[in-house]
Amino acid sequence: MLTMNSLAVIDPKAGIAGCHPLFVNAPGSVEFNKLRKRLLRQVRETIETHAMAKPGERWLVGLSGGKDSFGLLALLLDLKWRGLLEVDLLACNLDQGQPGFPAHILPDWLSRNDIAHRIERQDTYSVVTEKLPQTATYCSLCSRLRRGHLYRVAREEGCSALVLGHHREDILETFFLNLFHGGRLASMPPKLVNDEGDLFVLRPLASSAEADLVRFAEGMRFPIIPCDLCGSQDGLQRNAMKAMLADIEARMPGRKDTMIRALANVRPSHLLDPRLFDFAALSLEPRSRVDGGE
Repeated sequence: MLTMNSLAVIDPKAGIAGCHPLFVNAPGSVEFNKLRKRLLRQVRETIETHAMAKPGERWLVGLSGGKDSFGLLALLLDLKWRGLLEVDLLACNLDQGQPGFPAHILPDWLSRNDIAHRIERQDTYSVVTEKLPQTATYCSLCSRLRRGHLYRVAREEGCSALVLGHHREDILETFFLNLFHGGRLASMPPKLVNDEGDLFVLRPLASSAEADLVRFAEGMRFPIIPCDLCGSQDGLQRNAMKAMLADIEARMPGRKDTMIRALANVRPSHLLDPRLFDFAALSLEPRSRVDGGE
């Protein structure tokens, strides 16, 4: 097993022997190398902190065609190439039957880079558009249908986990959605067990910034495919949370990092939920003991 010091040796121009083949044509600039090293460190720390990986397991990595899932797959492949991730990786794209979807782009890119993959074609687009009016938000139903198919594929492929590309901003936005609209303190955990209890759902990008993933995707020249199903809908509550967080970050730089750390530093005794802390069991110390008296 390699050590964290191995992340310092990054030479995208060194050829197949010096990096994962996916990175052969990556930028060789100091700035990009620092970005890549930071993302690798964050992903590895998240995997280790939340005990995500066991040697010999197989992971199904969801590849939507967006910057986040491309970045996730590339970083996991890089860690695996370095000997820092001892699991098998299978990329999976769910072709949802959207009109005009360029179905050839992802399989061509995956094959060209010799990445193990499976393309699953299921027309969830028609299901969503038939059940919901055009004025409705498609995201929730679309996500449930997509997740169900990915769970099925993971089982068929003998995978123990479905790995998703949700990043720091996704987690913060979900937290505030639940706070403002759901009346609960909850977000996307880096690791959970699905409702059926037979698969893990993992989010190794939980501490990684969206802006870093944007720059990473640009440097790697991933063939990004935009989501035309819900991406064109205005007024989504999540967009409002994204704008709010961007405004907070602009006014007080560094707040996003502080907030994501806060989600890992919970004090139940300083909240209001008696299911998490036994307020009834609190007792007072005798004054003599407090004051040191008789």
